[in-house]
Amino acid sequence: MNFQAIYQSLLEGVHAMSWLEIVAALFGAISVICSKQNSIWLYPTGLVSTGIYTYLLSREQFRLYAEATLNAYYFVMSVYGWYHWAHKDKQQHTPAVAWASRREWITATLIAVVGWAVFYVLLKHFSNSDVPLADAFVSATACSGMWLLAKRKIENWIVLNISNLAAVPLLFHKKLLPTALLTIFLFIVAVMGYFSWKKIWEEQAA
Repeated sequence: MNFQAIYQSLLEGVHAMSWLEIVAALFGAISVICSKQNSIWLYPTGLVSTGIYTYLLSREQFRLYAEATLNAYYFVMSVYGWYHWAHKDKQQHTPAVAWASRREWITATLIAVVGWAVFYVLLKHFSNSDVPLADAFVSATACSGMWLLAKRKIENWIVLNISNLAAVPLLFHKKLLPTALLTIFLFIVAVMGYFSWKKIWEEQAA
């Protein structure tokens, strides 16, 4: 793809932007900043973003059905995570972060692999999706990362960034410019989040 084609694609993305997508992207950015800061506010702000994206991405214009389903999953997991953080240990302001155990890694891997296969089959045979393989991969790996996040595992940032890397070109392809830019931002914050949580773990261990 040459520079002119990239520029034209960006222009089309700008023209396709809606206020609804901008609001969803804004609350998504706030949510991930709260996550990096180890703040429970990541969940209520995330509920706004994921609720909007569940509706938006399922529309005929975009046909990102796996991502829409993913955001519905995010919505449910945000409710679970909010409850988990608030009630796991009432003696602490927030539960402790930790490295994933071998069993948790196996579970996270199964979520990603099985989820990819299930999403792909459903999108390929029961929808009019034009990007079933990519849509399925992004959603399955993000499901795995979100599960690790709810469990307060440091490696959630790694898994989520695998999803982010795959999502960026897909979102540009669908002309979802604010969401693509949000995802690039999420990638950068996730890198910082990994080191931030690692430092928190070291301080806890000390």
